[in-house]
This record gives sequence, structure tokens and C-alpha cells, in this order.
Amino acid sequence: MSDRYHRQTLLRQIGQAGQARLAGASVLLVGCGALGTVTAEQLVRAGVGFLRIVDRDVVELSNLQRQVLFDEADATHATPKALAAVARLAKINSSVTLDAVPADVHNANIEELAGLSIGNSKPQTQHPPVDLIIDGTDNVATRYLINDVSVKHNLPWIYGAAVGTEGRAMLVVPGKSACLRCIFPTPMNPTELATCDTAGVLSTVSAMIASYQSTLAIRYLVGDEVAPAMLSVDVWAGRFKQVDLTDARRDDCACCAHRQFDFLDAPASDSTTSLCGRDAVQVRPTTATPVDLNQLATKLAGVGRVQTSRFFVRCTLDAPESVQLTIFPDGRALIQGLNDPVRARTLYARFVGA
Repeated sequence: MSDRYHRQTLLRQIGQAGQARLAGASVLLVGCGALGTVTAEQLVRAGVGFLRIVDRDVVELSNLQRQVLFDEADATHATPKALAAVARLAKINSSVTLDAVPADVHNANIEELAGLSIGNSKPQTQHPPVDLIIDGTDNVATRYLINDVSVKHNLPWIYGAAVGTEGRAMLVVPGKSACLRCIFPTPMNPTELATCDTAGVLSTVSAMIASYQSTLAIRYLVGDEVAPAMLSVDVWAGRFKQVDLTDARRDDCACCAHRQFDFLDAPASDSTTSLCGRDAVQVRPTTATPVDLNQLATKLAGVGRVQTSRFFVRCTLDAPESVQLTIFPDGRALIQGLNDPVRARTLYARFVGA
């Protein structure tokens, strides 16, 4: 084994055998923000064999306070986070296979992204099914979607959340531990939840929760038995609590007991989502329809200032002022300068197409 991992293999919990297991492991990271950047870097430095990073957003200056893989150049060029992350990680450990997917994760693509077969169809990805999914997201619905995929395919995942100065994380192992819906049967209304928009977020709490997620990932991947528990912290107050979840599995759980995958099996629909920490809305069409970026750039040239790259077309509109559209090749758009989903969908239909 390379000297790169010498200090890690000295650990009796890992050793040469555990390092070999890490090298053979595959992980899907959903979201590459405050949690995801820390987790991704730690797993790559630890020598996980394959890491697929999926994120829908681009780097902005306000990300740099806590999202450790990005720099000012990434923010200046509004580089898609998944691509910026992989470019940085490839310089850290060239022996890890990295896959960047700048896309929104939803019920029509999450199984594919995890390399899972659906019915009689085989996934189109060039890699076998992942061993673990890690939650680096900033929204509740996606976590419940991950939980559905986890239970359906008996695929473990690691939950994590951080806002303000508080955070929590846990490992979900279907059949052995409680699933997310055992503990939180239904998602809270988004308006009832604190977000980084309303409460802010301290970089140290996201780093702490992400580090614990990485630890859980390494423990699971090397074959260590992880007791069912949720870590809850308030880093500012110095409060740390381990909640025992040994008896938290519910016989009436809609997901793991009755195998109702409400989030995974939901009908396809147009999606408009307000993005955490910024005055922006994502618009995703029902069906991903490839967009000719050059043609779209020509179309938008008459309504605002246009910037193009191979990843997107961006238009700062003349009217309404202070509104910027960033459109990706699959038709997805980020509309910055507003937080009204209805208005965002109207602008999308007007400038991009229904």
C-alpha cells in the first residue's frame, strides 16, 4: 500500500485490509455545498475508490465562507460546483476515480445516478452500483427521495444537515436501523424550517457535521459495525448529544415497513425550487430536453447581456432589472434576483420556452 495512507493504515480500525476495502468502494455524493465539499475532500484523501459528485448549482462568492473546495476564480466564472470540485479533487488524489455530474437530482434520475437497475432496464452509467449515498443537500424533499432509494434497493446512506450553529447526522442501514421516515414520518413544511437564508450558517458546524459524515462513511465502508444513533450538535454552545436509535424502527413506517416510496414514485412535474442561501429559483422542466446553447445565446442577445460557456448560457436581463438567467444543456435554469417560483416559471417560459 502506498505511503500516502500510512498514517491511516496504522489505525487498528482500518489497517491494510480496511484501506483495500476503501479503494474498492464507490460513493454517490448528492450535493456539493458546505457539507459536500468537506466530505468529498476527506473521502478522496482517505482513498475511496470512486466518487460521483452531483450538484445543480454554480459557485458564487457567498459560498466561499464555508464551501472549502472552491476559490474566487470559480466564483468569478460561475463554474458548476460539481466540475469545480472534481477539478480540485483530481489534484489531491489522482488514484481516485471521480465523476462530476452538474445536474439536479430528482426521482427520474436518482437511481441512474446511483448505478442502479430499474425494472428490466440497466443503468447507462459506466460504473456499477454505488455502495453508499451521502447527503450533502440543502433541502428536505431530496433527503426523503434518497431515503426511498435507500430502502428500495437496500443501499445505505448518510443523512446530514446544518443550519445556524446546529447540525445533525446519522447512518441509515436498511433492515438494520431506522430509516428517515421512522424518525420524521412526514417532511415539515419548508416555511416552518430555519434555512441558511433565514438563520445563516457557521462554517465550523457544517465542517463538523461533514467530518462526522465522512467518519461514518469510512467506518461503514471498511466493514465496522455502526450503532444506530444520531449525532446532534450546537457548536456555538458546545453541546453534543448522541441520540440512541436502537429502538427507533417503526412497524408502521410508510417507507421501510410498508415499502411505500412516495417521493421516488411521485408523478413527474415541473419543478421550481428556491435555493438555500441566495435570492434565486431553480426551474426544471418535466422532461429534460436538450438545449442548443449557441442558438439560445443568439435568441437572448436581444434582451440582455449574454455570457456563454460549454456548460451554460447566462443572460443578465435588461428588464426586469437585476434578474439573471443561467440555462444548462438539459433545459434546467437558475433564475437569480428573485425568490418567487411563479414569477420564475413565467420568466422561464418567456425567455427560454414553455
